[in-house]
Amino acid sequence: MGRAFEFRKARKMKRWSAMAKAFTRIGKDIVMAVKEGGPDPDTNAKLRAVIQNAKSVNMPKDNIERAIKRASDKNQGDYKVVLFEGYAPHGIAVLVETATDNNNRTVANVRSHFNKSDGNLGTSGSVEFMFDHTCNFRVAAEGLDVEEMELEFIDFGAEEVFQDEDGIHIYAPFGQFGAIQKELEKREIEILSSGFERIPQVTKALTPEEAEDVEKLLEKLEEDEDVQNVYHTMEESTD
Repeated sequence: MGRAFEFRKARKMKRWSAMAKAFTRIGKDIVMAVKEGGPDPDTNAKLRAVIQNAKSVNMPKDNIERAIKRASDKNQGDYKVVLFEGYAPHGIAVLVETATDNNNRTVANVRSHFNKSDGNLGTSGSVEFMFDHTCNFRVAAEGLDVEEMELEFIDFGAEEVFQDEDGIHIYAPFGQFGAIQKELEKREIEILSSGFERIPQVTKALTPEEAEDVEKLLEKLEEDEDVQNVYHTMEESTD
């Protein structure tokens, strides 16, 4: 298996967000999708994808509909995606994706998290190059052959296709999201969830004590209401 498989396995085992955090994150995604392409999922592919993700974490239908209605209100502010880069203790690179309606607050909070955990907030471009920006899809496996899927979707930019107990997963470069989404919908293949991730090109093994130092920072960041995702170069166990 490739890097995407190992990355997913480690993330799933160790640090997928709690349900409340997932709902908050998806709520912001809905606002950004509606502001960008309108409230109709039939004509807004990005919103369609977010709704699929909402369903995948069992977000109630009423919550989804309320979020779309709220996002359509002219008084509802938009969220801006801001990327922060820095280092945790022991030379671990950290990439923080945020969605914020108050950049000054977010900058101050993220800087504080790094400082209080003996890390350092870096400048733009300082660690982003250490991660591959990817898109991913999880589809229902019933009636599909993973090897055939891999061969067929190479033409649409897929770099890694694998199957686990949750379905078939397709990983591709960030820019291929639209082409793969369109082809899956054209073939009427059920998309269970989709999204974007940043996969570290190289990871670094730490002792348990060192890893604990890094975890303190990661936990602070993940608990922050403005933070959508946190990526790092610390090697994580997949056992």
